[in-house]
Amino acid sequence: MPVEGVRRPAWAEISASAIAHNVRALKSVMGTASFCAVVKANGYGHGAPLAAKAALDGGADSLAVAIVDEGIELRSAGVSTAILLLAEIPPETIPDALTNSLTLTIGSLGGAKAAVTCAEQLGDRHRVHVKVDTGMHRMGVAPDQVDEVVDLLRASPAIDLEGLYTHFSVADGSSADDRAFTRAQIKLFDDVVAALAKRGVAPRVLHSANSAGALGYPEARRSMVRVGLALYGYLPEGWLSGALEEKNLKLETALSLRAQVVAVRRVLAGERPSYGRSRALEHDATVATVPFGYADGYPRRLFEAGADVLINAKRYPLAGNVTMDQLLVDVGDDVVAPGDDVVLLGRQGAEAITAEDWASWANTITWEILCGIGARVPRVLVG
Repeated sequence: MPVEGVRRPAWAEISASAIAHNVRALKSVMGTASFCAVVKANGYGHGAPLAAKAALDGGADSLAVAIVDEGIELRSAGVSTAILLLAEIPPETIPDALTNSLTLTIGSLGGAKAAVTCAEQLGDRHRVHVKVDTGMHRMGVAPDQVDEVVDLLRASPAIDLEGLYTHFSVADGSSADDRAFTRAQIKLFDDVVAALAKRGVAPRVLHSANSAGALGYPEARRSMVRVGLALYGYLPEGWLSGALEEKNLKLETALSLRAQVVAVRRVLAGERPSYGRSRALEHDATVATVPFGYADGYPRRLFEAGADVLINAKRYPLAGNVTMDQLLVDVGDDVVAPGDDVVLLGRQGAEAITAEDWASWANTITWEILCGIGARVPRVLVG
Protein backbone atom coordinates (compact mmCIF):
# COMPACT_ATOMS: atom_id res chain seq x y z
CA MET A 1 0.00 0.00 0.00
CA PRO A 2 1.25 3.55 -0.70
CA VAL A 3 2.52 5.39 2.34
CA GLU A 4 0.62 8.42 3.66
CA GLY A 5 2.63 11.45 4.75
CA VAL A 6 1.14 11.73 8.23
CA ARG A 7 4.39 13.11 9.64
CA ARG A 8 4.43 15.98 7.18
CA PRO A 9 2.35 19.18 7.39
CA ALA A 10 0.35 18.64 4.20
CA TRP A 11 -3.06 17.00 3.97
CA ALA A 12 -6.42 16.85 2.23
CA GLU A 13 -9.58 17.66 4.14
CA ILE A 14 -12.65 15.75 2.99
CA SER A 15 -16.04 17.09 3.99
CA ALA A 16 -18.42 14.21 4.66
CA SER A 17 -21.27 16.67 5.05
CA ALA A 18 -20.59 18.16 1.60
CA ILE A 19 -20.72 14.74 -0.07
CA ALA A 20 -23.89 13.83 1.79
CA HIS A 21 -25.42 17.20 0.87
CA ASN A 22 -24.58 16.64 -2.80
CA VAL A 23 -26.26 13.24 -2.78
CA ARG A 24 -29.40 14.70 -1.26
CA ALA A 25 -29.42 17.65 -3.67
CA LEU A 26 -28.91 15.46 -6.71
CA LYS A 27 -31.47 12.88 -5.59
CA SER A 28 -34.06 15.61 -5.29
CA VAL A 29 -33.46 16.37 -8.97
CA MET A 30 -33.32 12.76 -10.17
CA GLY A 31 -36.86 11.79 -9.22
CA THR A 32 -37.41 8.07 -8.74
CA ALA A 33 -34.08 6.92 -10.18
CA SER A 34 -31.85 5.13 -7.71
CA PHE A 35 -28.51 6.78 -6.99
CA CYS A 36 -25.24 4.97 -7.71
CA ALA A 37 -22.28 6.88 -6.25
CA VAL A 38 -19.14 6.42 -8.34
CA VAL A 39 -16.12 6.15 -6.03
CA LYS A 40 -13.52 4.76 -8.42
CA ALA A 41 -9.99 6.22 -8.62
CA ASN A 42 -9.81 6.49 -4.84
CA GLY A 43 -13.11 8.32 -4.74
CA TYR A 44 -11.94 10.81 -7.39
CA GLY A 45 -9.00 11.57 -5.13
CA HIS A 46 -11.11 12.01 -2.00
CA GLY A 47 -10.40 8.59 -0.49
CA ALA A 48 -12.75 5.82 -1.56
CA PRO A 49 -13.89 4.50 1.85
CA LEU A 50 -14.47 8.05 3.13
CA ALA A 51 -16.38 9.06 0.02
CA ALA A 52 -18.40 5.85 -0.09
CA LYS A 53 -19.55 6.07 3.51
CA ALA A 54 -20.39 9.77 3.20
CA ALA A 55 -22.39 9.10 0.03
CA LEU A 56 -24.29 6.25 1.67
CA ASP A 57 -25.01 8.47 4.68
CA GLY A 58 -26.45 11.01 2.23
CA GLY A 59 -28.80 8.43 0.75
CA ALA A 60 -26.87 6.79 -2.10
CA ASP A 61 -28.37 3.42 -2.97
CA SER A 62 -25.29 1.69 -4.40
CA LEU A 63 -21.67 2.27 -5.37
CA ALA A 64 -19.52 1.80 -8.46
CA VAL A 65 -15.79 1.32 -8.96
CA ALA A 66 -13.53 0.57 -11.91
CA ILE A 67 -11.39 -2.37 -10.78
CA VAL A 68 -11.70 -5.36 -8.49
CA ASP A 69 -9.13 -4.05 -6.01
CA GLU A 70 -11.22 -0.92 -5.46
CA GLY A 71 -14.24 -3.03 -4.65
CA ILE A 72 -12.28 -5.24 -2.27
CA GLU A 73 -10.95 -2.12 -0.50
CA LEU A 74 -14.51 -1.02 0.19
CA ARG A 75 -15.52 -4.48 1.41
CA SER A 76 -12.48 -4.47 3.74
CA ALA A 77 -13.66 -1.10 5.06
CA GLY A 78 -16.98 -2.62 6.04
CA VAL A 79 -19.10 -1.47 3.09
CA SER A 80 -21.82 -4.06 2.44
CA THR A 81 -24.01 -2.31 -0.16
CA ALA A 82 -24.06 -3.31 -3.83
CA ILE A 83 -20.88 -2.38 -5.75
CA LEU A 84 -20.84 -2.38 -9.55
CA LEU A 85 -17.61 -2.88 -11.49
CA LEU A 86 -17.74 -0.40 -14.36
CA ALA A 87 -15.52 -2.37 -16.71
CA GLU A 88 -15.27 -5.94 -17.88
CA ILE A 89 -12.47 -7.55 -15.91
CA PRO A 90 -9.91 -10.22 -16.89
CA PRO A 91 -11.19 -13.79 -16.43
CA GLU A 92 -8.58 -14.59 -13.79
CA THR A 93 -9.94 -11.84 -11.51
CA ILE A 94 -13.60 -12.89 -11.71
CA PRO A 95 -13.38 -15.30 -8.72
CA ASP A 96 -12.14 -12.48 -6.47
CA ALA A 97 -14.92 -10.23 -7.71
CA LEU A 98 -17.69 -12.73 -7.15
CA THR A 99 -16.47 -13.95 -3.76
CA ASN A 100 -16.52 -10.31 -2.64
CA SER A 101 -20.07 -9.83 -3.96
CA LEU A 102 -19.07 -7.36 -6.66
CA THR A 103 -21.46 -6.97 -9.57
CA LEU A 104 -19.77 -7.76 -12.89
CA THR A 105 -19.97 -5.72 -16.06
CA ILE A 106 -20.22 -7.88 -19.17
CA GLY A 107 -18.88 -6.14 -22.26
CA SER A 108 -18.26 -8.98 -24.71
CA LEU A 109 -19.28 -12.52 -25.58
CA GLY A 110 -15.95 -13.75 -24.24
CA GLY A 111 -16.55 -11.92 -20.99
CA ALA A 112 -19.99 -13.47 -20.71
CA LYS A 113 -18.58 -16.98 -21.19
CA ALA A 114 -15.89 -16.37 -18.55
CA ALA A 115 -18.45 -15.03 -16.08
CA VAL A 116 -20.76 -18.02 -16.58
CA THR A 117 -17.91 -20.53 -16.15
CA CYS A 118 -16.70 -18.96 -12.93
CA ALA A 119 -20.17 -18.38 -11.48
CA GLU A 120 -21.17 -21.99 -12.08
CA GLN A 121 -17.97 -23.21 -10.45
CA LEU A 122 -18.61 -21.08 -7.38
CA GLY A 123 -22.30 -21.89 -7.16
CA ASP A 124 -25.09 -19.59 -5.94
CA ARG A 125 -26.34 -16.72 -8.16
CA HIS A 126 -24.24 -13.71 -9.10
CA ARG A 127 -25.41 -10.35 -10.41
CA VAL A 128 -24.15 -9.00 -13.72
CA HIS A 129 -24.87 -5.92 -15.84
CA VAL A 130 -24.44 -5.96 -19.61
CA LYS A 131 -22.86 -2.84 -21.07
CA VAL A 132 -23.99 -1.82 -24.56
CA ASP A 133 -21.70 0.23 -26.82
CA THR A 134 -23.89 2.99 -28.25
CA GLY A 135 -21.08 5.17 -29.59
CA MET A 136 -18.36 5.62 -26.98
CA HIS A 137 -16.45 2.74 -28.65
CA ARG A 138 -14.35 2.03 -25.58
CA MET A 139 -16.01 -1.04 -24.13
CA GLY A 140 -19.33 -2.80 -24.46
CA VAL A 141 -21.39 -5.22 -26.52
CA ALA A 142 -22.35 -4.04 -30.00
CA PRO A 143 -26.14 -3.64 -30.26
CA ASP A 144 -26.44 -6.42 -32.85
CA GLN A 145 -24.66 -8.84 -30.51
CA VAL A 146 -26.69 -8.12 -27.36
CA ASP A 147 -29.13 -10.99 -27.95
CA GLU A 148 -26.34 -13.57 -28.14
CA VAL A 149 -24.70 -12.31 -24.95
CA VAL A 150 -27.97 -12.02 -23.06
CA ASP A 151 -29.11 -15.50 -24.10
CA LEU A 152 -25.85 -17.02 -22.90
CA LEU A 153 -26.16 -15.31 -19.53
CA ARG A 154 -29.83 -16.13 -19.04
CA ALA A 155 -29.20 -19.79 -19.77
CA SER A 156 -27.05 -20.12 -16.66
CA PRO A 157 -28.72 -20.68 -13.28
CA ALA A 158 -25.68 -19.07 -11.66
CA ILE A 159 -26.20 -15.69 -13.36
CA ASP A 160 -28.66 -12.99 -12.35
CA LEU A 161 -28.93 -10.57 -15.29
CA GLU A 162 -29.76 -7.62 -13.08
CA GLY A 163 -28.81 -4.70 -15.30
CA LEU A 164 -28.30 -3.25 -18.75
CA TYR A 165 -26.50 0.02 -19.40
CA THR A 166 -24.52 2.26 -21.68
CA HIS A 167 -22.19 5.24 -21.31
CA PHE A 168 -22.31 8.70 -22.89
CA SER A 169 -19.26 10.26 -24.52
CA VAL A 170 -20.32 13.93 -24.88
CA ALA A 171 -23.27 14.42 -22.53
CA ASP A 172 -21.48 17.43 -21.02
CA GLY A 173 -21.11 19.08 -24.42
CA SER A 174 -23.41 22.00 -25.21
CA SER A 175 -22.93 22.15 -28.97
CA ALA A 176 -25.71 21.08 -31.31
CA ASP A 177 -23.57 18.18 -32.53
CA ASP A 178 -22.84 16.96 -28.99
CA ARG A 179 -26.49 17.14 -28.00
CA ALA A 180 -27.58 15.34 -31.17
CA PHE A 181 -25.02 12.59 -30.59
CA THR A 182 -26.11 12.11 -26.99
CA ARG A 183 -29.75 11.88 -28.02
CA ALA A 184 -28.75 9.34 -30.67
CA GLN A 185 -27.06 7.27 -27.95
CA ILE A 186 -30.20 7.48 -25.83
CA LYS A 187 -32.37 6.32 -28.74
CA LEU A 188 -30.06 3.45 -29.62
CA PHE A 189 -30.08 2.25 -26.01
CA ASP A 190 -33.86 2.59 -25.86
CA ASP A 191 -34.11 0.52 -29.05
CA VAL A 192 -31.99 -2.24 -27.49
CA VAL A 193 -34.15 -2.20 -24.35
CA ALA A 194 -37.34 -2.37 -26.41
CA ALA A 195 -36.04 -5.23 -28.56
CA LEU A 196 -35.16 -7.24 -25.46
CA ALA A 197 -38.55 -6.52 -23.94
CA LYS A 198 -40.23 -8.01 -27.02
CA ARG A 199 -38.31 -11.18 -26.29
CA GLY A 200 -39.43 -11.15 -22.66
CA VAL A 201 -36.11 -9.89 -21.30
CA ALA A 202 -36.44 -7.01 -18.86
CA PRO A 203 -33.39 -6.37 -16.63
CA ARG A 204 -34.44 -4.78 -13.35
CA VAL A 205 -31.86 -1.97 -13.52
CA LEU A 206 -31.43 0.23 -16.59
CA HIS A 207 -28.88 3.02 -16.54
CA SER A 208 -27.12 5.31 -18.96
CA ALA A 209 -26.70 8.68 -17.23
CA ASN A 210 -23.41 9.83 -15.75
CA SER A 211 -23.33 13.19 -13.90
CA ALA A 212 -23.76 15.15 -17.13
CA GLY A 213 -26.42 12.85 -18.50
CA ALA A 214 -28.37 12.85 -15.25
CA LEU A 215 -28.44 16.65 -15.07
CA GLY A 216 -28.76 17.48 -18.75
CA TYR A 217 -31.01 14.72 -20.11
CA PRO A 218 -33.92 13.80 -17.82
CA GLU A 219 -35.03 11.12 -20.28
CA ALA A 220 -31.73 9.30 -19.69
CA ARG A 221 -32.20 8.80 -15.96
CA ARG A 222 -33.99 5.47 -16.41
CA SER A 223 -34.10 3.40 -13.19
CA MET A 224 -30.61 4.38 -11.98
CA VAL A 225 -28.10 7.21 -12.42
CA ARG A 226 -24.34 6.90 -11.96
CA VAL A 227 -22.98 10.08 -10.40
CA GLY A 228 -19.25 10.69 -10.24
CA LEU A 229 -17.89 14.24 -10.50
CA ALA A 230 -21.05 15.94 -9.22
CA LEU A 231 -20.91 13.80 -6.09
CA TYR A 232 -17.79 15.73 -5.09
CA GLY A 233 -19.24 19.17 -5.76
CA TYR A 234 -18.22 19.95 -9.34
CA LEU A 235 -20.29 20.16 -12.51
CA PRO A 236 -18.87 18.69 -15.73
CA GLU A 237 -19.85 21.96 -17.46
CA GLY A 238 -21.53 25.11 -16.21
CA TRP A 239 -24.61 24.77 -18.41
CA LEU A 240 -25.64 21.69 -16.45
CA SER A 241 -26.48 23.77 -13.37
CA GLY A 242 -30.01 24.46 -14.61
CA ALA A 243 -31.60 21.34 -13.09
CA LEU A 244 -30.22 22.28 -9.67
CA GLU A 245 -31.03 25.98 -9.98
CA GLU A 246 -34.67 25.17 -10.71
CA LYS A 247 -34.84 23.79 -7.17
CA ASN A 248 -32.59 26.51 -5.73
CA LEU A 249 -29.87 23.97 -4.99
CA LYS A 250 -26.09 24.19 -5.16
CA LEU A 251 -23.38 21.58 -4.87
CA GLU A 252 -20.67 21.87 -2.23
CA THR A 253 -17.03 21.05 -3.00
CA ALA A 254 -15.88 18.28 -0.70
CA LEU A 255 -12.09 18.51 -0.85
CA SER A 256 -9.53 21.08 0.17
CA LEU A 257 -5.75 20.75 0.10
CA ARG A 258 -3.87 22.32 2.96
CA ALA A 259 -0.33 22.57 4.21
CA GLN A 260 1.85 24.70 6.45
CA VAL A 261 4.85 26.84 5.68
CA VAL A 262 8.00 24.97 6.71
CA ALA A 263 10.68 27.56 5.93
CA VAL A 264 11.09 31.21 4.92
CA ARG A 265 14.10 33.12 3.59
CA ARG A 266 14.80 36.54 2.21
CA VAL A 267 15.92 36.43 -1.40
CA LEU A 268 17.39 39.31 -3.38
CA ALA A 269 15.98 40.68 -6.63
CA GLY A 270 17.46 38.88 -9.64
CA GLU A 271 17.80 35.53 -7.88
CA ARG A 272 16.09 32.59 -9.59
CA PRO A 273 14.57 30.14 -7.07
CA SER A 274 13.98 26.43 -7.67
CA TYR A 275 15.07 23.93 -10.33
CA GLY A 276 15.75 25.33 -13.75
CA ARG A 277 16.17 28.90 -12.47
CA SER A 278 13.24 29.75 -14.72
CA ARG A 279 12.31 33.21 -13.51
CA ALA A 280 14.15 36.00 -11.74
CA LEU A 281 12.58 37.78 -8.79
CA GLU A 282 11.73 41.34 -9.79
CA HIS A 283 12.18 42.66 -6.24
CA ASP A 284 13.69 41.53 -2.99
CA ALA A 285 11.15 39.11 -1.53
CA THR A 286 10.46 36.60 1.19
CA VAL A 287 10.20 33.11 -0.28
CA ALA A 288 8.16 30.56 1.68
CA THR A 289 8.64 26.80 1.29
CA VAL A 290 5.48 24.67 1.31
CA PRO A 291 5.76 20.85 1.57
CA PHE A 292 3.62 19.88 -1.42
CA GLY A 293 4.84 19.05 -4.92
CA TYR A 294 4.07 17.32 -8.16
CA ALA A 295 4.40 13.91 -6.49
CA ASP A 296 1.42 14.97 -4.39
CA GLY A 297 -0.63 16.05 -7.40
CA TYR A 298 0.33 19.71 -7.81
CA PRO A 299 0.84 19.99 -11.60
CA ARG A 300 4.27 21.23 -12.57
CA ARG A 301 2.90 23.51 -15.27
CA LEU A 302 0.99 25.60 -12.73
CA PHE A 303 4.07 27.75 -12.20
CA GLU A 304 4.24 28.95 -15.79
CA ALA A 305 0.45 29.31 -15.82
CA GLY A 306 0.55 31.82 -12.96
CA ALA A 307 -1.08 29.77 -10.20
CA ASP A 308 -1.62 31.17 -6.71
CA VAL A 309 -1.77 29.75 -3.21
CA LEU A 310 -3.49 31.25 -0.18
CA ILE A 311 -1.58 32.17 2.96
CA ASN A 312 -3.26 34.20 5.70
CA ALA A 313 -6.27 34.68 3.39
CA LYS A 314 -4.17 36.38 0.71
CA ARG A 315 -3.15 35.17 -2.76
CA TYR A 316 0.52 34.70 -3.54
CA PRO A 317 2.25 33.49 -6.72
CA LEU A 318 4.78 30.70 -6.99
CA ALA A 319 8.38 31.83 -6.94
CA GLY A 320 9.81 29.03 -9.09
CA ASN A 321 9.19 25.67 -10.68
CA VAL A 322 7.14 23.11 -8.77
CA THR A 323 9.42 20.41 -7.39
CA MET A 324 8.62 16.83 -6.51
CA ASP A 325 8.02 17.49 -2.82
CA GLN A 326 7.82 21.27 -2.34
CA LEU A 327 6.57 24.61 -3.64
CA LEU A 328 8.28 27.95 -3.35
CA VAL A 329 5.96 30.91 -2.86
CA ASP A 330 6.75 34.60 -3.35
CA VAL A 331 5.11 36.46 -0.46
CA GLY A 332 6.82 39.78 -1.24
CA ASP A 333 7.34 41.89 1.87
CA ASP A 334 4.51 40.34 3.88
CA VAL A 335 5.23 38.66 7.19
CA VAL A 336 4.91 34.90 6.86
CA ALA A 337 6.33 32.38 9.33
CA PRO A 338 6.85 28.63 9.57
CA GLY A 339 3.62 27.02 10.72
CA ASP A 340 1.36 29.45 8.88
CA ASP A 341 -1.54 27.69 7.15
CA VAL A 342 -1.50 27.39 3.36
CA VAL A 343 -4.49 26.56 1.20
CA LEU A 344 -3.70 25.06 -2.20
CA LEU A 345 -7.29 24.06 -3.01
CA GLY A 346 -10.19 25.41 -1.03
CA ARG A 347 -11.24 28.55 0.78
CA GLN A 348 -9.39 30.82 3.19
CA GLY A 349 -11.15 33.98 4.27
CA ALA A 350 -12.84 35.60 1.28
CA GLU A 351 -10.53 33.89 -1.23
CA ALA A 352 -10.96 30.50 -2.85
CA ILE A 353 -9.04 28.29 -5.27
CA THR A 354 -10.94 25.44 -6.96
CA ALA A 355 -10.04 22.32 -8.88
CA GLU A 356 -11.57 24.10 -11.87
CA ASP A 357 -8.96 26.85 -11.42
CA TRP A 358 -6.18 24.25 -11.40
CA ALA A 359 -7.66 22.59 -14.47
CA SER A 360 -7.75 25.91 -16.31
CA TRP A 361 -4.17 26.73 -15.33
CA ALA A 362 -2.97 23.26 -16.30
CA ASN A 363 -5.04 23.09 -19.50
CA THR A 364 -6.73 19.88 -18.41
CA ILE A 365 -10.03 18.74 -16.88
CA THR A 366 -11.31 18.79 -13.32
CA TRP A 367 -11.44 14.98 -13.17
CA GLU A 368 -7.68 14.71 -13.81
CA ILE A 369 -6.88 17.26 -11.13
CA LEU A 370 -8.90 15.49 -8.43
CA CYS A 371 -7.79 11.99 -9.40
CA GLY A 372 -4.17 13.12 -9.52
CA ILE A 373 -3.89 13.91 -5.81
CA GLY A 374 -1.10 11.68 -4.59
CA ALA A 375 -1.50 8.62 -2.40
CA ARG A 376 0.93 9.99 0.17
CA VAL A 377 -1.41 12.91 0.95
CA PRO A 378 -3.47 11.84 3.97
CA ARG A 379 -7.22 12.30 3.67
CA VAL A 380 -8.69 13.75 6.84
CA LEU A 381 -12.44 13.53 7.30
CA VAL A 382 -14.13 16.69 8.52
CA GLY A 383 -17.76 17.67 8.95
